[in-house]
Amino acid sequence: MSDAIKEVSFAKPAVDIEKLSGGEIILRSPQIIGDYPKSLSVWIIQWAKKTPNAIFLADRSGENSSWRKITYQEFLTQIISVAQALLNRGLSAERPVAILSDNSVDNALLLFGAMHIGIPVVPISPAYSLMSTDFGKLKYILRLTSPGLVYVGDGDKFSRALINNDFNGAEIVFSTNAPVGIDATNFGELLAVTPNSDVETNEKKVGPDTIAKILFTSGSTGQPKGVINSQRMLCSNQQAMSQVWTFLDKKPPVTVDWLPWNHTFGGNHNLNMILRSGGTMYIDGGKPAPGMIEKTVTNLKEISPSIYFNVPRGYDMLIPYFENDPDLREVFFKDLDIIFYAAAALTQSAWERLEKLSKQTTGKRVFMLSGWGATETSPDCTHVYWPISKAGVIGLPIPGTEIKLIPNEEKLEIRVRGPNIMPGYFKNPVLTKEAFDEDGFYRIGDAAKFEDPLDPSKGIVFDGRIAENFKLSTGTWVSVGSLRTTIVACADDVIQDIVIAGHDRDKIGILVFPNILGCRSLCPELAVDVDVDELIENKNVRAALIDGLRTHNATSFGSSTSIACARFMSEPPDIDANEITDKGYINQRAVLSRRKNLVKLLYSLDDKNILIG
Repeated sequence: MSDAIKEVSFAKPAVDIEKLSGGEIILRSPQIIGDYPKSLSVWIIQWAKKTPNAIFLADRSGENSSWRKITYQEFLTQIISVAQALLNRGLSAERPVAILSDNSVDNALLLFGAMHIGIPVVPISPAYSLMSTDFGKLKYILRLTSPGLVYVGDGDKFSRALINNDFNGAEIVFSTNAPVGIDATNFGELLAVTPNSDVETNEKKVGPDTIAKILFTSGSTGQPKGVINSQRMLCSNQQAMSQVWTFLDKKPPVTVDWLPWNHTFGGNHNLNMILRSGGTMYIDGGKPAPGMIEKTVTNLKEISPSIYFNVPRGYDMLIPYFENDPDLREVFFKDLDIIFYAAAALTQSAWERLEKLSKQTTGKRVFMLSGWGATETSPDCTHVYWPISKAGVIGLPIPGTEIKLIPNEEKLEIRVRGPNIMPGYFKNPVLTKEAFDEDGFYRIGDAAKFEDPLDPSKGIVFDGRIAENFKLSTGTWVSVGSLRTTIVACADDVIQDIVIAGHDRDKIGILVFPNILGCRSLCPELAVDVDVDELIENKNVRAALIDGLRTHNATSFGSSTSIACARFMSEPPDIDANEITDKGYINQRAVLSRRKNLVKLLYSLDDKNILIG
């Protein structure tokens, strides 16, 4: 089978390196960042004039419905009406817009309509309304930001959150299914407003330092932190990425995307990239979860993306569908130039299966790329823009962003500086001060190393979170990030994710969140609705975990990588306890803290433990 790779246009990979006397290393792109607009609206106006009939966004407005499409010209016209409606209501930086709902065309119209006239938007994770039992994070965010208008797509779906929270007089706006017993406004009323000169007057006041959004992090050890996202951050980041991903200017990208806009990956990286390049986004109502992944599969059978974004968990769930459905595989890979993953490390097994699928379908490998950043960096600081052969490489600095590598224990801690970095945390000057060092570099808390120390142009590799790593009682450091990826890959049929324990102990143990679908496939004799406790006690499931971990241990001889014991978790990670984000990223510290009794049992003779000989 051919090992040819698709032809895609990129800049030549390059990096300038400055070594400081204290052992610190500064990495910069040799490219100077080009001019970027004062606001995202400039791109909306540009495409409305240049390609007015091109589709910008599409969604499915109802179950099994056809695509609702909106062109760039229609989008501009409608955000101006929405902007006027918000001005008529007296909304401002002190009374912003809050969005509780999933991605949709109406969500985007409200988002960009508010930003068009300088009214900040607070996109809030739908999980805080739909999955939470106490609404703790939702209440905190509402108190902190004091929104004047709160939007939900489906009033019935969000009724529990609307009834059980104090919105302090904010107007409730919905698109479908008016919430029962609540005074609320149909979104159509905003679209029906006739704009006047006030919109243009306020749009002219918007500049690079205007607050566009307040995005909330997951809150690893407490309440979420509100990250101020300025127009400068969002626009400069897209300009910088386009200078290394030069293919974005060759043809407008098309994507099918579920990633939530309340996160920087979906809302800043993906949505803004499509806008900046005059592309089309089909909003995917699915997600990588049982009962939801099927919606994604249905959408991918209809739409051929040229670029596809996902988190590793999403690819893990899609790969079996690609392998078993030639028609789906054909549509997906037909026009595909780029597979992009972020938010966590992709396992090498998933990487190889995707490459194999691409070659089976098109005769060529598709480019598989990644990047690195955070909510505070809007989001990308590095991008991969050359062919790589394995997961882990996170790229080189994009134009305008400086990377500082600082020796920290046995790691190189990363700090970043550039126009894409946040001005600070919303209403939290103490945390803002702590977030930056004396040279103005943001302390992101990650570590990195060079893929090839003799050739820095091959990029840097993510080397875990500084805060997640720990020492065994032997004094040996355990690198949690890289170890997690390796372990999951050895038994991904039964492992969804793991948490690594062993701080101040002499051996490593793991708490295992099971891959429910994979576990069920190993014991077909059990009922489909079998209890999780019974499933994880099944001999086939336990044997698969033991075999996978023994395979891992066979090439991991040191105490810092070899696994001594494991324990399945019957309770899934809890979003209220900060154990998981709604993108599926596990918070190691929160799980270890909340489940400290289970960690203690892991190192006991409890019969639910699995000992790896």
